[in-house]
Amino acid sequence: MSSQNTFSKKIISWYQEHGRKTLPWQLDKTPYRVWISEVMLQQTQVATVIPYYQRFMEQFPTITDLANAPTDQVLHLWTGLGYYARARNLHKTAQIVRDQYHGEFPTHFDQVLDLPGIGRSTAGAVLSLSLNQPHAILDGNVKRVLTRHYAIEGWYGVSKVEKKLWQVSTELTPLTNTSEYNQAMMDLGASLCSRSKPQCPVCPVMETCVAFKEERTKEFPNSKPKKVTPVKSTIMLIIEAEGKVHLIKRPPTGIWGSLHCFPEFESLEIMENSVEHLIAQGELKALTPLRHTFSHYHLDITPYHLKLPRIIDNIVMESQQALWYNLAAGQQVGLASVTQSLLQQINHS
Repeated sequence: MSSQNTFSKKIISWYQEHGRKTLPWQLDKTPYRVWISEVMLQQTQVATVIPYYQRFMEQFPTITDLANAPTDQVLHLWTGLGYYARARNLHKTAQIVRDQYHGEFPTHFDQVLDLPGIGRSTAGAVLSLSLNQPHAILDGNVKRVLTRHYAIEGWYGVSKVEKKLWQVSTELTPLTNTSEYNQAMMDLGASLCSRSKPQCPVCPVMETCVAFKEERTKEFPNSKPKKVTPVKSTIMLIIEAEGKVHLIKRPPTGIWGSLHCFPEFESLEIMENSVEHLIAQGELKALTPLRHTFSHYHLDITPYHLKLPRIIDNIVMESQQALWYNLAAGQQVGLASVTQSLLQQINHS
C-alpha cells in the first residue's frame, strides 16, 4: 500500500467517524451552494458563517436569483462578514454564470477558475465537495496539517513554500472519495490540528507526522515575517437629523467598495470648512476614537457627531451617491463595519 493511500485512507476513516456532515451547505449539495459557503468561509469561522449562509440562501436560492439582485441587497446580506470584495465578486460571478452558462454553475475546473474571486483551492473545493471530482485543495486548515505533517519550513505565503504545499496536497489527494477526503482535511485542521492546541494523541496520522515526532508542532506553520504596519488617520462625520443619518456610497473599487459610510475628511480643519454652514445650524461633538485594522495598515478614525434640527437635502460631498439612513428601520444597503460601530456609539450616547 502506498504512503498516499495509507494517509488518505486514515484521514477518510477518521472523517467517517468524527467529521462534520450536517452543516447547511453539506445538505442538498450543489456547486452553487458549496461555492457560496466556500467564499463565506474564507477568513471567517464556521459558527459565524452559518446564519449568514442561511439568510443568503433564503434570499437567493438559485444563482440566477443572486445575479438578478441589486448590489446593495447583496452587500446588505453580507454586512458583518467583512472582506466585501468577496461579496462583489460573488455578484459578478453569478451574473457571468447567468449570461454565459444559462444559470448553471460550470463543472469544468478551468471554467470555474476563470470566474471572479475564485482561486485554485476554491475551484477544487467546489467541484470536489459537490461533485466528487478529483481536485486537490489548499485552504488554511489544509496548509496547517501538511506543514506540520511534513515539517515544511518557511511561511506558506511565500510562493516557493506554497508550490511545495500544492505538490504535496496533489500527491496525497485520492482519485476516489475526494469529497470525503477534502472535507476531512479541512475538518482535521479546524479541530485536532488547530493552531494553538493541537490534539496530537488522537490524530489519525500522528504516527507519520514529522512535527509530532520531533516535538516541533508549535513551530509549524512558520509565522509570517513581522513588519511594521503603517498607520493612517481620518475624520468621519456623522450627520443626524429626524432619526436618520447621512451616508455616502463608496466607489465600487477600493476600500469599502460600494458600501455606505460616513463622509471622511483629512483633518478637522478641512471638515469644519466643508460643512461650516451645517455646523452653524446644529450641535457638534466628538465621539470616542477607534482603530480599524486592514490587512496592510491601521486606520485611526476620529468621529464627530453633528445633530441637526431637521433634514437638509442637497448635502453635496465629493459628488457621491448619498442617502438618509433610517436608524430605527434600517435599509437594505451594505454597511462597512466601521459604520456599524459608529452607529452603535450614537445609539448609546
